[in-house]
Amino acid sequence: MAYNENKSIYEDWNPWHGCTKISTGCKYCYVYRQDEMYGSAKSSSHCKKNLDFNKPLKRKRDKSYKIPPNSIVFTCFTSDFLLEDADEWRDECWKMMKERSDCYFYFFTKRIHRLKECLPDDWGDGYDNVLIGCTIENQEMGDYRLPIFKSLQIKHKSIIVAPMLSKIDISKYLDSTVEEVSVGGESGVDARPCNYDWILYLREQCISANVPFRFHQTGARLIKDGKEYCILRRYQHSQAKKANINFRIGKYLIPETASYKLD
Repeated sequence: MAYNENKSIYEDWNPWHGCTKISTGCKYCYVYRQDEMYGSAKSSSHCKKNLDFNKPLKRKRDKSYKIPPNSIVFTCFTSDFLLEDADEWRDECWKMMKERSDCYFYFFTKRIHRLKECLPDDWGDGYDNVLIGCTIENQEMGDYRLPIFKSLQIKHKSIIVAPMLSKIDISKYLDSTVEEVSVGGESGVDARPCNYDWILYLREQCISANVPFRFHQTGARLIKDGKEYCILRRYQHSQAKKANINFRIGKYLIPETASYKLD
């Protein structure tokens, strides 16, 4: 459990674990790296339902919920909520999200093309307490995923550019329906470099569209002014914060300590 300056409570909920890589951004996925670190690398690509599947509904001895009201719940961050292998379990998750309308559930996905077929029957124009982030890593994926994302009925939308692998122009996809664009480089020993100029270019697009912008982490290899810097994991979010280039960021859902989840 964690808190931000606005006293929001952050919780993790991973109803299943394991994912299949589908694009170049997945190459050095942090979930695979973490599983390998703990000697369970084989489980990374095998989707398995977790024991904590019904965590949002679990209660303490005093009958209060284990996940307190007003929590922001990071959902399915060791997989992809729209993963095909989890189709048989997802409907139950939607029901839990709806029942816990006193909490916000946040997930991001590289499979936004599947959202329409995965939505519950009562979705309408979206649940008030569900936030969906569309993840992109380069221009190709931006031009494929973002038109789909823009066309979908979702109450709360964010764009996650991570790991940023190239210069990207998403200006034509930015409007008032996008609550934030968050960008970060890649972490890990095999991280591909991220150029600071790419980040500033994305920031300019957000400012022009008046869309909030967050630089959430530098990544392990950051190129700035023609020089490459190798940045240790523990400094990657703090160095991004020190750059002081965030735009219109006030109360927002993602705490600094959760930046690794956007890798």
